[in-house]
Amino acid sequence: METDQALAQAIGVVERARSGAAPRPEVDTVFDPETFTATHIVHCPQTRRAAIIDSVLDFDQASGRTSTTHAEQVVAIVEQKGLGVDWILETHAHADHLSAAPWLKERLGGAIGIGERIAHVQGVFRRIFNLGDSVSERGAEFDRLFADGDRFSIGALEAAVLHVPGHTPADIAFVVGDAAFIGDTLFMPDYGTARCDFPGGDARTLYRSIRRLLALPPETRLFLCHDYLAPGRETFVWETTVAAQRAGNIHVKDGVSEDEFVAFREARDRTLAMPRLILPSIQVNVRAGRLPPPEDNGVRYLKLPVDAL
Repeated sequence: METDQALAQAIGVVERARSGAAPRPEVDTVFDPETFTATHIVHCPQTRRAAIIDSVLDFDQASGRTSTTHAEQVVAIVEQKGLGVDWILETHAHADHLSAAPWLKERLGGAIGIGERIAHVQGVFRRIFNLGDSVSERGAEFDRLFADGDRFSIGALEAAVLHVPGHTPADIAFVVGDAAFIGDTLFMPDYGTARCDFPGGDARTLYRSIRRLLALPPETRLFLCHDYLAPGRETFVWETTVAAQRAGNIHVKDGVSEDEFVAFREARDRTLAMPRLILPSIQVNVRAGRLPPPEDNGVRYLKLPVDAL
């Protein structure tokens, strides 16, 4: 379990926004149904400063072509609302989509940030893909590495960082006012929780991270990175609350013990296929969304390790 001080800081951020002592963030979302990813644009109503969280670069694996359809939708919202971008944030190194962070930084500015444990993730995948010096293993590709308990601002909005590993070792949540952007730790209550079978993942660690998030005030708005449309639901949703998760998450609601969750999560993970875009995504996202450097013919290549995973 991480330090209580960091959690106490995050609770304070939420409570000040809820009481009116600090501004509440406004949030717009662009959803990509191809990767089921929600990109959130959180902005300050007073200063119009913004952060973009978990962006998507469109990638067609069959052809190897990239495009910026969904990133352009983010730019359109930013420009329409007259926002200035301070941050382009990642909750973790995603295994299911490529990040558009460098493209957005070039268009809109802002510093690219991720949790400091990305250095560990880089080390694991640097060896799997034999990436050599093209990946630093120090997180140097990112402009800012966040630690548990770090504080920062988005205009007049207060923001705090919580380290919430388990899905990967480097997952973090950004608590901005009364909103928490929690990546893949939790899905909607009717869909459950994130898998833990990637390198460095751990179901017991995830349970403890989730309980940490659910210690935030019940009214805290939780913004998710994905929605996979649970059976019986017809509409994609990416916003819920701490109270709703504690009352109804099908995997980890109040009353589910750590041992019960671990047994369920590990059994379920053994049945899951690898994400469709995991091999290209990881190679790009450990580089802060940058594609591999071009080879001597001017072409960039992504590797396909055979019998390595």
